[in-house]
Amino acid sequence: MVLGGDGFCGWPTSLHLSAAGHDVFIVDNFARRDADAELGAESLTPIEPLDVRREVWRELTGNELGFRRIDVAHEYDELRDLVDELRPDAVVHFAEQRAAPYSMKSAAHKRYTVDNNTNATHNLLAALVETGVDAHVAHLGTMGVYGYGGGLRIPEGYLRVRVDNGDADVEREILFPPDPGSVYHMTKTIDQLVFAFYNKNDGVRVTDLHQGIVWGTQTPETALDDRLINRFDYDGDYGTVLNRFLMQAAIGYPLTVHGTGGQTRAFIHIRDTVRCVQLALEHPPQHGERVRIFNQMTEVHRLIELAELVSRLTGAQIEFVDNPRKEAFENDLLVENRSLLDLGLNPIRLEDSLMQEVSAIALRFRDRCDLDKIPCRSRWVQEPREAVGTADSFDLPGF
Repeated sequence: MVLGGDGFCGWPTSLHLSAAGHDVFIVDNFARRDADAELGAESLTPIEPLDVRREVWRELTGNELGFRRIDVAHEYDELRDLVDELRPDAVVHFAEQRAAPYSMKSAAHKRYTVDNNTNATHNLLAALVETGVDAHVAHLGTMGVYGYGGGLRIPEGYLRVRVDNGDADVEREILFPPDPGSVYHMTKTIDQLVFAFYNKNDGVRVTDLHQGIVWGTQTPETALDDRLINRFDYDGDYGTVLNRFLMQAAIGYPLTVHGTGGQTRAFIHIRDTVRCVQLALEHPPQHGERVRIFNQMTEVHRLIELAELVSRLTGAQIEFVDNPRKEAFENDLLVENRSLLDLGLNPIRLEDSLMQEVSAIALRFRDRCDLDKIPCRSRWVQEPREAVGTADSFDLPGF
């Protein structure tokens, strides 16, 4: 089962796993498509309805992709019954609101993100326990749970500490202290605790994939037919930074660098995202093993260095704009990522050819771009409202 299998990471993962010989069943409630409608910012690439995507995949490969429309966060009975019906070997959990800026737009967006993400994770684990299904959960987390690491090399999930216990020091391993930078990232730190509890209490096997920022658009499977094309988000809420730079360069828009650009981020190509999920699924934790945490990233870059790289490649101008986030002007980021490499990941590095591939997609669909959606208008620190008791001007599920 792939929860959130219609989204930016979920769709190419579903196709990749199907192509690798796995039986794949998608669960989605189209919340990401609904967010497009709310924001008035469609994917730069035209996305077909899921029924069309599934039919095209069947025509091309002969492989069926199952589907059930379920709101995982709020339709627990339906989710539980489907788990009991399918009794999957593994569940890939992408069914969370994934954008930090979107999670910080307003009080309603913050509440929606917490409600959706926390309930989705807990409902899945509760359903597995209630049905007695021994499925391996592979969850797409984020490097953002760590913040910047506080100057330490960020380990894969766990930190060995020594505590002064009076007569003698005590050593133990704990989850690396979280330092989320948005409400979205905060929900992923909550996920960690929920996973740890169900793993300890009920023996649920979990791999938590702490992913870096995804760049790129196509995988070999999504490139087979235009009707299978993956999302390309460029707007200020959902667009990831390198894709945004490449799209901006393609249309002659200055590269928008927030603040000084001295912020360092972890990155991974979408093709490596799907490979990492496959590696995690095909090497599940043993029964009784604690939650396995992999840092799913392949390289780190300062944002200004990325902008300069894209500028050299394309001739685009760089424009420094106000940083809407509450974060350090610059930072270093040291990350351990041996586990997936040891399982056989041969990572894709940032290369001109792959950036040109993304630029070509941006050029092809540039007429679909709405320039007004490029700036990021979600702010981490909001001005207090002068009045209380008025409703928000938009509708979100459950609010």
